[in-house]
Amino acid sequence: MFYQVLKYVLLGPLLRLVFRPRVEGLEHVPEEGAAIIAGNHLSFADHFVMPAIVPRRVTFLAKSEYFTGPGLKGRLTAAFFRGVGQIPVDRSGGRASRAAIASGLAVLRKGRLLGIYPEGTRSHDGRLYKGRTGVAAMALQAGVPVIPCAVIGTFEAQPAGRRLPRAVRITIRFGAPLDFSRYAGLADEHTALRAVTDRIMYAILTLSGQEYVDLYATEAKAQDRPHPQLRRRRTTPRTPPEAS
Repeated sequence: MFYQVLKYVLLGPLLRLVFRPRVEGLEHVPEEGAAIIAGNHLSFADHFVMPAIVPRRVTFLAKSEYFTGPGLKGRLTAAFFRGVGQIPVDRSGGRASRAAIASGLAVLRKGRLLGIYPEGTRSHDGRLYKGRTGVAAMALQAGVPVIPCAVIGTFEAQPAGRRLPRAVRITIRFGAPLDFSRYAGLADEHTALRAVTDRIMYAILTLSGQEYVDLYATEAKAQDRPHPQLRRRRTTPRTPPEAS
């Protein structure tokens, strides 16, 4: 109930008023059945603007820090994220990564839409970074299509560190579903997971028009002070694996 009130009465209308979103390719989002929506991640606002325009409910995997803040503010933040259907995940890797994949698979097995940011964290400079392979593991294990999505303009509206967004018009683009059935049974093969992830990131890049950096975003953040090595490792997007 809280999700519906927030989407259609409170937050949804406000987001449409502030951002005046242009929406392209919404017909690619299936009207029923499980699927993954994989998008770029430029701003805290991304958690809300894309789900606000998708007719179906989108459940996101959100970093656990949103659910563990101290004091009254922390409790309110946690209650809000749970109310809008976000699932907390630990991003520390290893066993935590496997738990995150299990949480995503539970959503997909219920026939729902799962939203995920393959970069794993927000871009600190507006560029698109190398994708983590968790999205591929979930797509192959669940046998579901992946809908690439690009949100354009939210970095200008609310970059990391800015508390309130600017009134900037944004664009939300959805691409055609990516079918990875040819990789069935290879969910434990790193080469297959990397190929699927790179194909997803290439599709997001094509929609977003961002500059691509072949580094994980966490590595780039650690190096960007600026760091000359980051400049040397910048690259144009690799040629994607053969389309499925």
